[in-house]
Amino acid sequence: MITTLHIKNIGIIEDITVDLRQGLNVLTGETGAGKTLIIDSLQIISGGRFSKEMIRKGENQSFVELCMYEPEHENAIDGNIIISREINLNGRNMCKINGRMVTVNELKEFMSQFIEIHGQNDNQNLLENKMHLNYLDNFIGETILNQKKQYVKLYDKYCKIKQELKVNFGDEKERQRKLDLLQYQIKEIEEAKLKINEEETLEEKRKIMLNSEKITENLVEADKLISENGIDSISMAIRALEKIENMDCKYEKASSELKSIYYELQELARDVNSYKNDTEFDEEERDFVEERLQLIYSLKRKYGNTIEEILNYKEDIKDEIEHIENLDEYNENLRKEQKEVEEQMKLLADNMHKIRTENAKILSERINKELQELEMKNAQINVKVMYLNNEYLKTGKNNVIFYIATNKGEEEKELSKIASGGEMSRTMLAIKKVLADTDKMPILIFDEIDTGISGKAANSVANKLKTIANTHQVMCISHLPNIAAMADYNYFISKEVYEDRTKTQIRLLQEKEVIEEIARISAGEINEVSLKYANELRNKKAS
Repeated sequence: MITTLHIKNIGIIEDITVDLRQGLNVLTGETGAGKTLIIDSLQIISGGRFSKEMIRKGENQSFVELCMYEPEHENAIDGNIIISREINLNGRNMCKINGRMVTVNELKEFMSQFIEIHGQNDNQNLLENKMHLNYLDNFIGETILNQKKQYVKLYDKYCKIKQELKVNFGDEKERQRKLDLLQYQIKEIEEAKLKINEEETLEEKRKIMLNSEKITENLVEADKLISENGIDSISMAIRALEKIENMDCKYEKASSELKSIYYELQELARDVNSYKNDTEFDEEERDFVEERLQLIYSLKRKYGNTIEEILNYKEDIKDEIEHIENLDEYNENLRKEQKEVEEQMKLLADNMHKIRTENAKILSERINKELQELEMKNAQINVKVMYLNNEYLKTGKNNVIFYIATNKGEEEKELSKIASGGEMSRTMLAIKKVLADTDKMPILIFDEIDTGISGKAANSVANKLKTIANTHQVMCISHLPNIAAMADYNYFISKEVYEDRTKTQIRLLQEKEVIEEIARISAGEINEVSLKYANELRNKKAS
């Protein structure tokens, strides 16, 4: 339950803190005093949407914080959970659960465990068809819950087998698809006839091709310089040294060394001359190198970063094909087990369908009885249980959707199609009344649930709220004296002008003040007659 709510800079709310209690908490007060802003603040702290226009004029941020006492929840610290949300004019959100920062979506998911807000436009769980099956099953109770536990165990096993078959290619189509893919990959790699270091050789050749004109030009120049200048000059130098080599051994040595250089230079000249032939390529050869490199690049993108990795991948594929082809016997046993589990699931699912169908009628009747008392005499709820022939869900083979026709002769529609917020709130109240003992949502908030009702219907709404409050913390904004009189705790919301600024105030009323507030609501003023009526209403609550 919510123990403390703190709101700052929301609309005309400057800074208020209110302590709430278990039971029926009714909020009343002047029109425009900020009652709806309190519900808006609870929507914000529950992860709802926020408009920066809601930030109090002149302020840069709004802040909502609440403390819940949920001693059995895993996130509780000393039984308490503290949630806060700060919103700035620039749109920046800061959400925290027990001091830990979370996203708005995480906050919304977390708070959906604790708070339901039912107002003119907020009956989220009621509008979600996926919740309707839970409503029905909670109404049925242990009879269905025990079977659901058995079914869920089988369902988990069934899903595990399906996943294992998928991984093992136990599905014949999946298996054949994988084998076809692997065999195609092997064929593609083998047809390429790749060789280690081939890419490097081709890259070098391609580089020469791209620069062949420049290479040829410089080789011709080098060949000319070596032949015409280098060799001829060295030959003349040798002849000069030969004329004096017998005069001193050092001249003879120099002549010998120069002759060695001469022969080496001749060999180098032949090499340079032959290099010119390596730069001559025809178009066919150029195309081959380009196409071959493109093929290697393509295979690298698919199967590895190098030719060696591609060839290793091919060997891995061969091993995988052998593995898949040897899984037949194991997968066949899995398929048999899957069939057995599916047969057990179907028996349980069919039985749950029967139980749900029978109890859906009873639930519909009880809700319709509550609607009658809430002055929705022509409304008819129809809890429909649909059977899914070719599908297994975690909850069985059923979809459950609540349908309603609000007037005689009208076609029934899904609850989400109800146009009137007042009808939606009373419909939810009727459902919550029937499910009060089984509904696990701890905090229920009703905004303007008394719209458009009075008299007997008002008494009925008040009594139902009180019944629900026996097992839930209920907050209700109301204009009806009947509901205010039934409250366990009454809060009065007012506004005052201070230094030319309007701000909201809230306070818990004492019993004498409660009587006066009931009198004010019932007659518009406090007088002897309205006080007498207020005391009568309050005495009914006590009795």
